[in-house]
Amino acid sequence: MGRGRVQLKRIENKINRQVTFSKRRAGLLKKAHEISILCDAEVALIVFSHKGKLFEYSTDSCPYKQQLLYMYLLLLLHQFLRARPSLAFENSLIQQLSKAKKSMEKILERYERYSYAERQLVASEPESQGNWSMDYNRLKAKVELLQRNHRHYMGEELESLSLKELQNLEQQLDTALKLIRSKKNQLMYESISELQRKEKAIQEQNTMLAKQIKEREKTVAQQQQQQPQWGQQDHGLNTSSFLLPQPPPCLNIGGTYQEEATEMRRNELDLTLEPIYSCHLGCFAA
Repeated sequence: MGRGRVQLKRIENKINRQVTFSKRRAGLLKKAHEISILCDAEVALIVFSHKGKLFEYSTDSCPYKQQLLYMYLLLLLHQFLRARPSLAFENSLIQQLSKAKKSMEKILERYERYSYAERQLVASEPESQGNWSMDYNRLKAKVELLQRNHRHYMGEELESLSLKELQNLEQQLDTALKLIRSKKNQLMYESISELQRKEKAIQEQNTMLAKQIKEREKTVAQQQQQQPQWGQQDHGLNTSSFLLPQPPPCLNIGGTYQEEATEMRRNELDLTLEPIYSCHLGCFAA
């Protein structure tokens, strides 16, 4: 079972598109070379990638690719004249050929510009390689000098230095030490200033908090002083309510009159019984 027909459309994946372009380009150049040898044909092929890179092929007997492209246009025009089409078709084809000619001119201009830039790059390569070797040697010497000076500053490999070189090294170290101390003092002064600023801010905050505490204590003391006064006032009110004079007793006239009448009858009874009691006592005595 054969493979299905591949639908020709733009490949969206950039990696797959680049891989397909490389494979198809190699096959296209190979086919152009084969047809030029097998058929003794003059072949000119120009391909620009989507990034603008140029790929070309031409037979040795075809040094001028521009002439071949113009020959292709002339061939199209010759076929058109042999067909003897209508006037409308003729005008349409002339317009298409004009557009094709302009497109070919742009392609050729682009090809010439790219070829010229490539030739200039190839021509300048020996000189640039010489400059690169000189730059490499110069940079290498600078790196070695810096490494040697660093070792001298660290107190290493001082045996090879003369007295004057040692004096210069000492002077450089003294200058560096002065700069280091100056920078250190500056940083210490800035640090002290920052600490003083923080201390002042903390003191102001403590003063404000102490003031707030005093105000709160004063408010609490005032509230405590007011509470006993309120208690005494309440106690006075309660005491006065207990010391109020008792209401006078009710005058019960009826009850008092009955008590006096009973007392009078008791006295009269005692007076009536007294002679009888005396008589009985006399009889008992006789």
